[in-house]
Parts: sequence; C-alpha cells; structure tokens
Amino acid sequence: MRAIFIFRLRILLGILGVIAIVLISRLFVIQIMYGNLYAQKAKRQYSADTSTLYDRGTIYFTRKDGTHIAVATLENGFLVAVHPGELKNIKMAYNAINAITPINEKTFFELAQKKNDPYEEVAHHLSKKAGEKLARQKIHGVQVIRERWRIYPAGTLAAHTIGFVAYNDDNTLSGRYGLERYYNSVLFRSGSTYRNFFAQLFSDAGNFFVDADSSRQGDIVTTIEPELEQHLMDDLARVQKKFSSKETGGIIMIPSTGAIVALGSVPTFNPNYFENEDASTFGNPLVEHVYEFGSIVKALTMASGLDAGVITPQTTYDDTGCITVDKARICNWDNKARGVIPMIEIIKQSLNVGASWIATQLGNDTQRAYFMKLFGHATGVDLSSETTALLSNLKSPRQVEYDTAAFGQGIAVTPMQMIRAIGALANGGVMVAPHLVSEKILQSGKIEYPDWSAKERVFSAKSTQETVTMMDALMDDELSHGKARIPTMSVAVKTGTAQLTKPEGGYYKNRFFHSFVGFFPSYAPRFIILLYTDDPHGAEYSAETLTTSFMDLTHFLINYYNIAPDRGITNKSL
Repeated sequence: MRAIFIFRLRILLGILGVIAIVLISRLFVIQIMYGNLYAQKAKRQYSADTSTLYDRGTIYFTRKDGTHIAVATLENGFLVAVHPGELKNIKMAYNAINAITPINEKTFFELAQKKNDPYEEVAHHLSKKAGEKLARQKIHGVQVIRERWRIYPAGTLAAHTIGFVAYNDDNTLSGRYGLERYYNSVLFRSGSTYRNFFAQLFSDAGNFFVDADSSRQGDIVTTIEPELEQHLMDDLARVQKKFSSKETGGIIMIPSTGAIVALGSVPTFNPNYFENEDASTFGNPLVEHVYEFGSIVKALTMASGLDAGVITPQTTYDDTGCITVDKARICNWDNKARGVIPMIEIIKQSLNVGASWIATQLGNDTQRAYFMKLFGHATGVDLSSETTALLSNLKSPRQVEYDTAAFGQGIAVTPMQMIRAIGALANGGVMVAPHLVSEKILQSGKIEYPDWSAKERVFSAKSTQETVTMMDALMDDELSHGKARIPTMSVAVKTGTAQLTKPEGGYYKNRFFHSFVGFFPSYAPRFIILLYTDDPHGAEYSAETLTTSFMDLTHFLINYYNIAPDRGITNKSL
C-alpha cells in the first residue's frame, strides 16, 4: 500500500515538474527575450493606451450587386485628458488643446482646477492627425489617449432604422434604438488595448477555449439598398416640405420574400450627434405609431368579400351616395350617388358606401376574422419597440364600426402592418414576414441566415387576382385621369384619405391622413411601395400629395433594376 502511495506521489511530482518547466520557459521568453517590448507596453498603459478600446460589430447595407457598405462602424482616434494636480499652467494647456479641437473654456477650467481629482477627460473624438499633433507638444499634465467610437457614415440616411448607441443607466454602452437595439446581443463586443501578464503566459492554452458570448457576436447585413434608400428619403423630404406635413414616411418591400429594401420617415435625425437632436424624433413611426389609413383598406375589404364568396366581380349594388348606419351618416367622398354599379367601381372611384355595403354582406364575424388575420398581431419585423394595431372597434356589436373599418376609419395600424397586409394581394393572397437582416457574420467566421420563411395565407389566389385587376384598372383609368398609366408596365394601386381624429373624440373635417400603396408588375410583383403623409396642408386628397412620389419611385425601380415590361404599347396608351 505504501509503495502504491509513493508511486502516485512520484507521478504527481513529475507532472508538477513539467508544468514548472513550461512556466519557467514562458517566463524566460516573456521577461528576458521580450522584456523591453512588454516594458514599453506597460508604459503605454499610463500614457496613450490606458483606455479600453471600444468594440462593436458593423451594420451593413447591401447594394443591388450584392456588395456591402458599412453604415454603422467604428472610428479610431484620440481623447484628451488632464491630471489637474500636475497641470502647471492651466491657461496654456487650454489654449494648446483649444487650438487643435474646440472645447468649452468654462468647463475645462472647472475640471482642471479639481486638484484632488487625478484624471478628467476634456475632449473626445480627435482625429489621428490632431491627436498626434497635440501629443507632440508634451504638455505637462495633459494626456492623449487612444480612443474608438461609433460612427454612422450615412448620417441621417435610415437613421430610424439603424438607431444609435448610447449609455444605459448602468453606464454601459448599448444599442438604444432600431437595429442597434434589436441586435445588440449580436453587435456587442468586449475589447481591450492589452492582455495581462498571465493571459500572455498561457496564450497557447487559450487557443483551446472559446468565449461562449463571442460565438454569437458579429456583424449584421441588411437588405436595405443604399441608392434606393436615398431616393426614397429624397421623395419623402419633398412631400414633407411642399405640404408642411407633420410626418411623412414610406416602405419599399419585396412582396414575395418580405425583404425590405428601403424605409424611412421625416422628420429624422443624425445619429452621430443625437445628443443635440430632438429626442421625439428617435422612435421609428413605421413600427411604433398607428394610423387610420383610410381608403387603401378598401382593397382588403374587397378581397375579403371575394374570398368569402359573398360577392363576385360581377356583383352590383345601388350606390345612393350616402347611407345612415346606427344613426351615423356615411357618404362617398363627393356625396354623390352612382346608381347600380359593379364591384370594380368601388375601387376605381373609392366609394365609402360601396365598402360599407361589402361589410354588410360579409357580416361582423366574418369581417372581424379577416381583419384579425391581417392586423391582429405584430409583424415580427426585426426592429425594436414594434406596437400592435388598435382594433377594439371590431369587438363592438354596432354595424357602423364594421362599415367604417371597411374603408379604413375607426381602426389604426402601423405602416409595417399595412404593407404586410396589402403585400398579401401582391403575393397571391399570402402574407410574408417583413424583415431587414439577411445575414449575421459571426466572429467565429460562421455566417448565419435568419429564418424569415413564416407565411400565412389570408386570401385565395383567385380572389387576390380579381382584386388586383380592379387596382390595375384604377391606375390605368382613374389616377391622374389616366395620365399616370405606364404603357409597358402594369401597376396596381390604391389611394387613401382618412380624417384625423380629435383629441376629445370625433374627426376633423379639414385635417387628413394621406396614404398610397402600389405594386408592380401587377400580376408578378417585384416591389410594393407604401407611402403616407400625416396632416398635409394645401391638399385634401392623397392623389394630390403622393402620386408624384409614387410614380417617381416606380420609374426609378423599373430603371434601376431593369424590370422587364409585362405588356406592350396598345392603342389605349397612345
């Protein structure tokens, strides 16, 4: 027994001896062979490299040729700090720093006079050239330190979508809005300017261990196309300026996949200088605000009626111009009667009485079921703070609530919910999952592709095509009196004008919310566009405010993506 114990002890001592030899060898390499190098590194810890360098993944846009462009990345430079107790001439130090990077004189002197405070940062985000210039002056008590920070090279472009990084309550930097917030766990990284002694000592062994968090961290690639994004934002800005609207927004999506290629709203902000911006502009209205969209909902009401089998394209009704439902008066936009007309005229002439008539044919339970499928839950888009629709009116037994919902009043949805719902008409009756991120490029080198394959059929292909035919006729025959028609391309559209609600209840008679939706080619759509403008001045109907922008974007997309014509020039177009 004693012999076994001695044998085991010798084995243990032998193992410990081998470990000691390895440690001594590594210590010799580090301290003797590379001692001067590490001494310099240690010195830099107290001069130019004391700050842990910030690190975070990159956000990319994707050009139409598949190349990536960084829109949220990192900049390297310097910060300036002072050691108040070591400053010999505060005025001279201020003048030297201010000559290179402007700083607030009052704030600087307050910090520099804190003699019991060993360290105060007085300037950030100096360029490499500026930082090196200041460092060469070797001002006693002034320290130039390497720094890295978040930048947004595109400025205001897609600011609501990208978001920005800021300090949380626990004094840590993290994404606060948009993709920065939604994908914070992917983009977040921990960084350091140096490795400690024992980490270097066991650097070879460290290769056998993987940080569990780092395996999930990396960069994200979005589906946003930068040229198209800029074109959309320019159009939105023109509408906003021309009509002095409260807000103007838009989304462009591929209806077959849900990939969003452009989106945005104005007013907007510059995430590089968010601390100087109006905080009320930081939220993304495309997913955080709900609106009564008005008559573009008629296309969904029509599809519901056709799908439920309560109407056909040949069905007619007697349009009296105005009706009374539950003591409430519902009228067409011009109060005029049309007499006995077919279903297509409800879409082409945007008739409230016609939409109300379809709601009556559907019945409350059936209409509610369709609208809950369309708007009853969030889209799941990868943006932070998505809200859901206000559909409480559809719980009421009053018929008037269903009649008004049929033409887009009394229910409020987000723009993202609306493009997803009408996108079903552009996709054979199937709703897809709207999304922004197509790839995650992880630090491990692995590329992950998020699963956005979830789909939900709402309408049959037949009822969808019948509705699209009506929207196509609206474009060709009615929009701008037929002048907007594109001879070589079918385009399905619907305009919408809704009265704005009063804070105390009821609706304004002269304040409106305008919307416009369309997709093309009508029967095999490549893109769907949703535009809106809130409370525009000087125009009553959305055809006046949004047609020009919609047509501009449509022509841009056709040319930019070389979309082939789907019809020839006919006599009708000459």
